[in-house]
Amino acid sequence: RTVELFYDVVSPYTWLAFEVLCRYRNVWNIELKFKPAYLGGVMHVSGNRPPGVVPNKFFYMTTDLTRLSGYFDVPLSPPANPFEAMFEKGSLNAMRFVTAVAEKEGDVQVERVSRELWKRIWSTDQDITQPASLTEAGLKAGLSASQVEEFLTLAKSQPVKDKLKSVTDEALKHKAFGFPLIVCHVNGKPEVFWGSDRFEFMAHCIGEKWMGPVPP
Repeated sequence: RTVELFYDVVSPYTWLAFEVLCRYRNVWNIELKFKPAYLGGVMHVSGNRPPGVVPNKFFYMTTDLTRLSGYFDVPLSPPANPFEAMFEKGSLNAMRFVTAVAEKEGDVQVERVSRELWKRIWSTDQDITQPASLTEAGLKAGLSASQVEEFLTLAKSQPVKDKLKSVTDEALKHKAFGFPLIVCHVNGKPEVFWGSDRFEFMAHCIGEKWMGPVPP
């Protein structure tokens, strides 16, 4: 059984889903495929409005993330200026970098690099847009200096830009309107789930058991 996670590191709720799926990968015996995409493109095409532009949603999100951090055992800590981090700076450069890693490396490195980027923006309030920031994340993820330089260059190339767009379009074909978008392929049929709070239902659909966000 294959489970695809369409994600963007600008989304804190997607970090929660990312960590849960990584923990359940062997528990549920699934083939987990990482699909780095661009949330900004999904929001624009679908016509959705992010929580940051709806004041009441934004207020709720900052409170909610603090509670979820403990429940999911993920070190979430919103940046001092979430609006700037999410909407003014954005994640296009970061997701092109992740896409470059995905094109050259396996899922192990993609997982590590993605996690380091999430930590930067949603745990330690650091930049994820500048080359120096991406370099630091890549090195912490275990890439060599030469690999990081290669991926930074590759991230600017048209093939990587096109790849990121194609995966984003793939998410939109599943009627995505935000992330995390999780697609479970069961008996040849895709079952699509949105959000980081659908795991119990997802487990039911694939014939497995949900044992909480941190399975034994």
